[in-house]
Amino acid sequence: MKALRTLTLIRALSSKPGETHFNSALLRRFYSAQPQHDESPVTAITDEYDDASSVFDSSHYDLDLNLNGGNSSDDSGSERKSTWDDKYRDTVRSKVFGEDVKHLRMLKKEEDKKKRAAILAKSLLEAALEQPDEEEEEGDPREVKEEDQKSLSVGIIGAPNAGKSALTNCMVGTKVSAVSRKTHTTTHEVLGVMTRGNTQICFFDTPGLMLKKNGFPCNDVKVRNESAWSSVNLYDTLVVIFDVHRHLTRPDSRVVRLIERMGSIRNEKQKRVLCMNKVDLVEKKKDLLKVAEQFKNLPGYERCFMLSGLKGAGVKDLAQYLMEQAIKRPWDEDPFAMSEEIMKNISLEIVREKLLDYVHQEIPYGIEHRLMDWKELRDGSLRIEQHFITHKISQRKILVGKKGSKVGRIGMEANEELRSIFKRNVHLILMVRVK
Repeated sequence: MKALRTLTLIRALSSKPGETHFNSALLRRFYSAQPQHDESPVTAITDEYDDASSVFDSSHYDLDLNLNGGNSSDDSGSERKSTWDDKYRDTVRSKVFGEDVKHLRMLKKEEDKKKRAAILAKSLLEAALEQPDEEEEEGDPREVKEEDQKSLSVGIIGAPNAGKSALTNCMVGTKVSAVSRKTHTTTHEVLGVMTRGNTQICFFDTPGLMLKKNGFPCNDVKVRNESAWSSVNLYDTLVVIFDVHRHLTRPDSRVVRLIERMGSIRNEKQKRVLCMNKVDLVEKKKDLLKVAEQFKNLPGYERCFMLSGLKGAGVKDLAQYLMEQAIKRPWDEDPFAMSEEIMKNISLEIVREKLLDYVHQEIPYGIEHRLMDWKELRDGSLRIEQHFITHKISQRKILVGKKGSKVGRIGMEANEELRSIFKRNVHLILMVRVK
């Protein structure tokens, strides 16, 4: 009956001349068995994939990061206030829920006052107990003569996601290597330089290494593993790092084999240390002693350190030990100027880190990331152009996002971080194209 009434109504409306209540084209799309071709498929694909949404240009966005440290004009106004009134909220809490608002506010003020006092007391105590840094007493590194200079090359190896990049960034004092929760973030050797007093330490962050059950290296990514294993014996000091929190919760036999292989034989030409990373995630600190007891009989390790590369706990002791192992020889890198090659690598690492944050599963590992152009403009700013090369149109569509939202977000955050690292304006251009 409902269908009969609907048909009767349609006939009545269509019988009135001069009035069009239904779009004939719309009805044709719903009821016609023939496909509708509004435009050629070639034109549709061209319009969809060749538009400007696949290119991010930082010049289209105003990123006022206030690099000079002054107060920007946009921040001169008052801060944004809450849109509700606390009086009305207190009235509701007292009349509806029966709470004593005045008493609760007094308790909250007392708690805040105690917290502030505790924080102040802790900071004063740390400042009183902190010893003066030796590097400050040694004077300006510019005055260090070449015959007094010391240097050391340190290789950081370990399983994937052990925290090698985070430790490198913490030791250097700035971000030089990408840090991500995903495995295999580092795909090639990354250099970071730390200079204190008359000592310079060059840290080499390497890709993650694993061992099979038969004791041979895993060849999941053959080129990366070969380059990492071939450079193990080239460093003055080797730092073997592993995730102690994961070792306690989900032990991996491949990681244990890697630690035992590196520490089974003493190398006279190279000193090796074992670092238990991510100790801040371990709730029961007594468990750390059990792990240290497990690997204490390995003769290849000179020392064992417990640290957190992300939080910085225990890093100072490791840095002091490495400075004591420095060899008397001229420095390899300029401590006062960042070379162009290092800046290029940093720009690639920062963009790759943002790529891994917003693109998931296997897609970021199959994308070719290239630096296409690097120019220093007359005003001192940098123009950096990088390309993402995908193997499929579907991957390109995922990376670009809706109206370029994903590649735009990657570019915005990367451009902001590059400005803060290089202390200058950066003009970043990202382009996504199919191979």
